[in-house]
Amino acid sequence: MLVLQMLALIPMLVSNAMDGIRNEFGTDGGGWVTMAFVLVGAAAAPLIGTLADLHGKRRLMLICLALSAFGALLSAAAVGIGMLIVGRGLSGLLVPCLFLSYSLIRDVFPPKTIALAVSVVTTMIGLAAIVAPFLTEWLLDAGSVRAVFWFSAVVLGVLACAVALTTPESPVRLHARGYGVGSVVLGAGLAFGLIGVSRGATHGWATLSTVAFLATGAALIIVWSITATATKDGLIALRIWRRRPVILTATAAGLGYAVAGLYTILLPMLTMIPAMLGLGYGFGADAKGAAAFHVPLGAMTVVGGLLVGLLVGRFKVEPRLTAVAGLATVTLGCALSAPYHHSETVLMSVAGLVGLGVGLTYASTPNLLIAALPPQLQATGAALTGIFQSVVPAIAPIVVFAVLNGSHAAELSPAITAMLNGQILYTDTGITVAFLIAAAIAFLGVITALFLPRTGEQIDIDSVLPRDSGALR
Repeated sequence: MLVLQMLALIPMLVSNAMDGIRNEFGTDGGGWVTMAFVLVGAAAAPLIGTLADLHGKRRLMLICLALSAFGALLSAAAVGIGMLIVGRGLSGLLVPCLFLSYSLIRDVFPPKTIALAVSVVTTMIGLAAIVAPFLTEWLLDAGSVRAVFWFSAVVLGVLACAVALTTPESPVRLHARGYGVGSVVLGAGLAFGLIGVSRGATHGWATLSTVAFLATGAALIIVWSITATATKDGLIALRIWRRRPVILTATAAGLGYAVAGLYTILLPMLTMIPAMLGLGYGFGADAKGAAAFHVPLGAMTVVGGLLVGLLVGRFKVEPRLTAVAGLATVTLGCALSAPYHHSETVLMSVAGLVGLGVGLTYASTPNLLIAALPPQLQATGAALTGIFQSVVPAIAPIVVFAVLNGSHAAELSPAITAMLNGQILYTDTGITVAFLIAAAIAFLGVITALFLPRTGEQIDIDSVLPRDSGALR
């Protein structure tokens, strides 16, 4: 749980300290400081998932924690922006710990506690949004922006030791051929695709560099899919990917995570804009005041996770039903936020509703995968879902703000009212459109979750492994 708290907290700390990072390193390349974390996490997920099933989930989690701590040390000691970006990239290896944690719980916890344990672990991350502004201010006051990275390095090091001392290794192993080359190709394709999307929003979608990155990413993913079907290298991952429970769970989870991330971006925009500007919204809150609006969001996320744990674990409710309920609740919350974001009380109430849906969705995802996959393929299947949980949330805000900002560089988009000290100020209509897009994304998640099969239709390991793999049954 604490490892995943850090996974949620570290990006928030870096984002809150971004102005100080730009001043410290004399650069406006802050986007790469953020993107490196996401890129490495998404690109490494398929390979780490495979290695975890082959060699042990605890072992891979410890390796990821150690490399993430080393990356934080590099960032803290960075003498230039290049070194900082490399350090942030290594820190991105913390991302696979999301699926490694509940895959490991599946193997070593008593069966009757698994549903509640994975629900609690995956939804306690909602508390990070409450703590992040206060912790960032304390760290910046105690030192400089480098204190954020020193803090991350120390805590990750301590957590690595704690996992090593308290958590047993999974006894489950997958005895099959590795597919490291295929995983690297897939990871590289995802990385190039994400870079292309990020550049398209800032440099234009028709520019040569954007098209080159997008085309290279698409080509690598196509090469991976062709070689995965023609050879045994990558065969396991692709066959799992084609299974309805996995692809639908991954899609629904990615859409749910995307809406949650988008909402946490829009909420501070609403609360920190001064009301005196006459935009029709804004409460002029400082960072601490804005954090108060995250309290109902984070607290209800935890409540949603506990509900899933109790319903699935004790009352044997199918996790696909809790997933549908969660995404439907998020859809309703975002739809209500579109017209009703002008009152502090109403906005906090609606944020709590969104948080409840997010908690239900977050906690349903690992329970769906645990029910659908055999033990030997838990990390591999969860890694593929983790790709969606990383990539879709990274793309969604880019697309939303590309829509709001328009395509004309010389004039303001209808959703933009003015520029103030380099900051874009959106009209009330623009904010409404953003929430409606978030609601539409969540509704796509509802439709996806409705097609999930009933619990109990577990994938047969023989159907996804080559016959001569010698898999442990």
